[in-house]
Amino acid sequence: MPNQINITAVRNDTPGTNEVVHLNNAGSSLMPKPVIDATIGHLQLEAMVGGYEAADRTEEKIEGTYRAIGKLIGAAPDEIAVVENATRAFDMAFYAIPFQPGDRILTSVAEYASNVISYYQVAKKTGAVVEVVPNDESGQLSVEALRDMIDDRVKLIALSHIPTNGGLVQPVAEIGKVAKEAGVLFLLDACQSVGQMPVDVGEIGCDMLSATSRKFLRGPRGVGFLYVRKDLAQQLEPPLLDLQAATWTSLDGYEIRPDTRRFENWEANIAGKIGMGVAADYAMEIGIEAGWARIQQLADGLRQRIDAIPGCQVHDLGATRCGIVSFAVEGHDPQDIMERMAEHRINVRTSTVFSTRFDMTARGINHLVRASVHYYNTEEELDQTAEVLARMAKTNA
Repeated sequence: MPNQINITAVRNDTPGTNEVVHLNNAGSSLMPKPVIDATIGHLQLEAMVGGYEAADRTEEKIEGTYRAIGKLIGAAPDEIAVVENATRAFDMAFYAIPFQPGDRILTSVAEYASNVISYYQVAKKTGAVVEVVPNDESGQLSVEALRDMIDDRVKLIALSHIPTNGGLVQPVAEIGKVAKEAGVLFLLDACQSVGQMPVDVGEIGCDMLSATSRKFLRGPRGVGFLYVRKDLAQQLEPPLLDLQAATWTSLDGYEIRPDTRRFENWEANIAGKIGMGVAADYAMEIGIEAGWARIQQLADGLRQRIDAIPGCQVHDLGATRCGIVSFAVEGHDPQDIMERMAEHRINVRTSTVFSTRFDMTARGINHLVRASVHYYNTEEELDQTAEVLARMAKTNA
């Protein structure tokens, strides 16, 4: 069993818990004091001595971020690139893959809009084709269907570990086994999973993984990271290069650096980079297993509370469910629910068909409320949320 989390200490470390009931951790979590101090501290140093000089003085902290992220996901520091956000991380890997006419890109029903748009853009340019793997009876990607779809034209399996609009956790280790057996590249969007649950690239078997700082990792906004397996990184040419990714070696030549930092660019949010590294260290100090166990417990409790309210319905799928809880209240627009909750200082968000069109179209859903818990949330906060929802449900307008 994972060690228990000292919730009092964690909440004392999280100033935002005194201001709001924050159930928007799938959007952006509340940062703990060590992350706040590290991020603001570097900005203050930049203000006092200059941006370049501040980076020189904190070089060890910057390098520490690569070590921390690597340790967090079971990778080597030189297999990590730090970039502006997870979408840029995902795209830098995806657009580096040399697709040819007839190549197949396999993805999931629950895939996120930004990823799908990139698939279709590349397919339009190269003649590759995008295919959606059906779900199994639980609503997660069917591993058997995936295995049946594999042939020598499949170039890439790419999908989101946890979708944006529900509690589903995809069976990524099983997917990784299929990819490895077939010799197919596997790109994983781990935006919602890193910081929420154990993520080990070796156990998953993915070749590339993208993630963000601001969600369950509890880091600052405007920074994310990319993992690319070391030997693969040397085979992929990034779609964009600058003097960080490559060296200008002669009047008409350049050399791309050999490690995964070839996917970076020179200008960076140094304060955010340092803050993300501190967030990774903080997550490991709290305990990823312990955090995951508490998140699941809280999310299950929230689902039970919502389901017990007449007129409320949870819409989560999957054999394994995470901290994202999606639901609807009969007679109420999700946007209105979000705004009404905000009046009670409870943060939730909404999810629309525009973000996960395959999934929500198949289920006949256009708009949902999304509540997402973290380990620093409490049972009392869930009770408060359910009370507000119950009052809204009674006014079935």
